[in-house]
Amino acid sequence: MGEIARSTFILGGQRSGKSRCAELLARRWLDASADQRAVMVATGQVWDDEMRSRIARHQADRAERVRGMVTVEVPLVLAEAVQQHSDARTLVVVHCLTLWLTRLMMPPDPAQALSKAAVVAAGEGLCADLHHASGPVVLVGNEIGQGVIPLVRGVRAFVDALGHLNQRAAASCGQVTLMAAGLPMTLKDTA
Repeated sequence: MGEIARSTFILGGQRSGKSRCAELLARRWLDASADQRAVMVATGQVWDDEMRSRIARHQADRAERVRGMVTVEVPLVLAEAVQQHSDARTLVVVHCLTLWLTRLMMPPDPAQALSKAAVVAAGEGLCADLHHASGPVVLVGNEIGQGVIPLVRGVRAFVDALGHLNQRAAASCGQVTLMAAGLPMTLKDTA
C-alpha cells in the first residue's frame, strides 16, 4: 500500500490480517513525522472470558507493533468519536465496524437494540462524517458474506446489515483493501 489515503477501508475474514494492515498504516503515519498522532477507536467490549482474552491479545500486539498509538474505547457513538479525535495531524483507526454493528443490533439488553432504520442511519452518518474528518481515517471490518446462509433470522438480518454497511463504507472511502491470508488486495484506490 502506497500513500495513506484520506479514508481507507480494510476488510477481511477473521484472522485475515486486517488489524495488522491497519496497524502498519498507523505505524507508517507515526514514523513519517514526530508531530503526528494515531488514535485507535476500539468498539469491542468484554462480553465473556474469550472476548476478554481476544481484546487483551489485540492490545498487547498493538502496543508492541505501534508504539505511541493511543486507544479509546467507544462502543456506540462512533461518528462522534471520529470527529472528536480527528485533526490534520492525527490518523484515526476505527476497529471495528463489525463489533460496532453487533453492539447496535444485538446489545446485552435486547430492549436497547436499534431499529433497522436507526442502524441504517447510524451507518450512513458514520460514512457521511468521513468526508468531514480533518485527518485520515482507517476503518476496519469483517467480510462475512461469503459463507453459508445462517438458519436463524436474526443472524441473517445481521449479515445483511453488515453487507450494506460494508458497501456504504467502501463507497465512502478513497481506498479499499481486502485482506486474505495476510495478503492485501486493493479493491479501490482513488486516493
